[in-house]
Amino acid sequence: MVTGIDHLVIAVPDLDSAAQELEQGIGLAVTGGGRHADAGTANRIAFLADGSYLELIAVEDADAASARPLGAAVIRALEEHGAGLVSFALVDDHLEATVPELQANGSSIGPVQHGTRLRPDGELVEWWSAFPESIGTDGLPFLIRHAYTGEEWGPAAMEARQAFVHPIGSPVVLARIDVATPDPQDLAARYARELALEFWAVLDLAVCNVGRHVIRLVPTREMETPVAITLGAHVEAPRSSQVLGLRIDVEPVAVPAVAAP
Repeated sequence: MVTGIDHLVIAVPDLDSAAQELEQGIGLAVTGGGRHADAGTANRIAFLADGSYLELIAVEDADAASARPLGAAVIRALEEHGAGLVSFALVDDHLEATVPELQANGSSIGPVQHGTRLRPDGELVEWWSAFPESIGTDGLPFLIRHAYTGEEWGPAAMEARQAFVHPIGSPVVLARIDVATPDPQDLAARYARELALEFWAVLDLAVCNVGRHVIRLVPTREMETPVAITLGAHVEAPRSSQVLGLRIDVEPVAVPAVAAP
């Protein structure tokens, strides 16, 4: 029941400087975020018009963060690369039904876990997630379901995201993520086995349509960075920038705002 890419998790050493780099390098405004009090991390968020978002995440308490799958992956990414994509989440609004079905079919995905984040205004944001045994750019994404309520995830907030004009000059949508891997077909087989996502071969790539988004597994030899993210915006010509340990491409689109879930 996966319906799209929910968000991209980008490890950064400092949230404020990373937010500034994202705005100056690409033209994305970082407008949300807060603290994961029990998980030892904090984040800043660039919301996109299609309901997805880019999450900048930093470590506040290494001991607490290391006890969580995502926190441990953030620490590892910072130690090994200084910054960069940690993992990405796939949205599944029927998560509690999907996970047992995956497990019954042989997936090693873990149980559904409840997560929270405290916004600066005091509102609690809630979600539920499930993690495979190995996450990261050399592993698999995780699954997530949000509580669609409040100032950040309620209907009014989702509608506002569709019309929000970023500094780039228009609303922005997520189109595709390219992940470098030594063996695209082998990693695609893991996606199928663990998450029931089917890829097809296109030359030496493995490609999967996930709702309105595309995941491409690309041979490492063909990638300059471990990950490339493609966004769509109302720009006159394509542009590309290397920021925060990854490449972000922006492609022209006629109507960047689309219906959010």
